[in-house]
Amino acid sequence: MSQAADERRALVDKLANQLHARVLSGELPSGTRLRQEALAEEFGVSRTPVREALRKLQAGGLVELQPNRGAVVRGLSPREIRDAYEVRAALEALAAKLAAERVNREQLKRLTQAQGEFRAVLERTAARRRGGREIGEPQVRRWGSANDDFHQTIHEASGNEVLTATLAQLHRSFPRDLSRLVVSESTAMLEANVREHEAILEALSRHDASAAYELMLKHVGRAGNLVTLRVEQRAVAPG
Repeated sequence: MSQAADERRALVDKLANQLHARVLSGELPSGTRLRQEALAEEFGVSRTPVREALRKLQAGGLVELQPNRGAVVRGLSPREIRDAYEVRAALEALAAKLAAERVNREQLKRLTQAQGEFRAVLERTAARRRGGREIGEPQVRRWGSANDDFHQTIHEASGNEVLTATLAQLHRSFPRDLSRLVVSESTAMLEANVREHEAILEALSRHDASAAYELMLKHVGRAGNLVTLRVEQRAVAPG
């Protein structure tokens, strides 16, 4: 393969990776139209590598190429969400069980720091809502970052590389804007989510593998039920 071809493929991969990250972070929510002209201008490239990057995302299931609309960020069906969360709940529970048996002091420290972030977001959110304001985007990002740290630390503590890689692949294929529903619904719902994380941390701290497994299974299952319900409601909402 020529150097020019290698450089073109590298550019397409770079564009696809950047767009992929935006979709999974929720920056580009489901239903967003991806205009080739605008993306080409933003990235400072021609439309050809943008078009190839979008096709690559289509092959990965994150983008749909629709007649007369072009590329659109794909929304998952309630069935797909339910199926994904069933798998994720089982794998996350296994990771928590193994982590309870193998977690070290440094990992427990990181989990405690993430829990502190959850509490800080909860307090900030409650204060904003008492003042009649919605939760701000910085707080949503802060909660998402703490949530990632919490679960990824448990994956690491499980000591099972195959399990960690499988969970990472599942997360990479799942748009993150869906999980924002958990933090944006209500203060009471966010508080319940924080308490669930706290209970999991306590089980890990006392190395109770059975409790860690059951708590994580219920935690992820509840989140899956919520997300599925809200997506179903969106599908039947007027307009």
